[in-house]
Amino acid sequence: MKYNCIFTTITAMLLAFAGHAQVGFSGMTKPVFEETPAKSTGLDKIYVLHNTAGVSMNYTASTGQTVTWYTYGEQGGGHAEELNGIVRNGNVSTLSQVIANKGYVIEEGTKRTYVWVVNYADYYLALNSLMAESDGDCGSATINVNGNGPDMVYYAINGVRHLLDRQMKLQYYTLVWNNESKQYTQESVSDNQETFKPTIVIQAPLCNTSFKLSGDRFLDFWGEGVSVESDTYATAAVEVQTTAVQERRENNNEKGTGDGSTLGGSAPVNITFTAHCSDAVVHKEWQMATDAEFKNIQLRLNQEVVEQSFTEAGTFYWRFIGSNATGTCEAYGETYTVNIGESELVCPNIFSPGSTQGVNDVWKVSYKSIIEFRCWIFNSWGVQICELTDPSQGWDGTYKGKLVAPGVYYYVIQAKGADGKKYKLDGDINILRYKKNKYGTSSGSEAGE
Repeated sequence: MKYNCIFTTITAMLLAFAGHAQVGFSGMTKPVFEETPAKSTGLDKIYVLHNTAGVSMNYTASTGQTVTWYTYGEQGGGHAEELNGIVRNGNVSTLSQVIANKGYVIEEGTKRTYVWVVNYADYYLALNSLMAESDGDCGSATINVNGNGPDMVYYAINGVRHLLDRQMKLQYYTLVWNNESKQYTQESVSDNQETFKPTIVIQAPLCNTSFKLSGDRFLDFWGEGVSVESDTYATAAVEVQTTAVQERRENNNEKGTGDGSTLGGSAPVNITFTAHCSDAVVHKEWQMATDAEFKNIQLRLNQEVVEQSFTEAGTFYWRFIGSNATGTCEAYGETYTVNIGESELVCPNIFSPGSTQGVNDVWKVSYKSIIEFRCWIFNSWGVQICELTDPSQGWDGTYKGKLVAPGVYYYVIQAKGADGKKYKLDGDINILRYKKNKYGTSSGSEAGE
């Protein structure tokens, strides 16, 4: 007879179940594989038997109440039918021959146990050979499996179809970028294959490798695991990673050196561009353009490391391109924007060497993007007492190792900016020197010659 009344809702079925299923089997040649499925299936257990031929199934009751067996198929528990021929011996009831690939409802009073029994012999996995296609595909690899392994199907109490995960392993190697060490390392990959597929498509590995397919978990459980391995797969896939590191200057009189978050600033700007390539990259090129779309490429360099000095004002774009031997697969690195600012040069006219250490005791220009610089300093008699060849340099107010006397001195500057601007400057430098009174405070300046 049909057993409809107990299958109104999944919730009711789960609430009706109390305790653990007390199901057993006898007559097996291999141990039984047990799995606890998701609660949403309404099943307490799934039992996978190596072969159900000659295997009986029994249930041990925990009370003296009558035990009734039902079985169902793909229509779900709502269409379960009572089983006849159950042998009862005390509190043990036995089904002498398991009905394979069916669901069972065992009712003991108000307690119900829901299980599904799988005959693995009907789904046996066979793996004969494995072949990976090396057809130059840039993004994916296709693996052809010669074998067989039907989907292992079971049905929830509500009739929903589910597949048992075979947990086959597809193993191979690829390259993985390590952002901390800034290099590619070869790592093994183990992809789970839930079901047998004659064709497996994966993301193409970044190195030459062989593929190994093994399993499944049921055969492994019984010590009968199988595996097949491919010949070496020659990858065509390419990937590149790039870095750009700017040399930083700590000149307190230079403007626009930035905080390190952007590239560029005050020229000259020295940047080291480095590319890291996966194994299949053969053609390597750094490109510099004056537009972000790289329609106006100014420079091409066929190397992985470039040390570039920027001495012209403007905006420049850099990127790296790597491709395989045939040029069919390309990979682009990050696009770097380098902004070089316009020049600026300002000269102070007062400083006070020898008065307060660290406070206005060195005469320096304030500058930005100055790429050529010469400065001469003279006393009032026209004697040259200092020459500077870099804008970051300064005059400490000494001549031949001694502080000069306070007074007026003169500078002459010839310089050139990254924007092509030329500077010819001259002017006064007033040296002040403050005297200390008995209270340690300044009280005027000393007279000078």
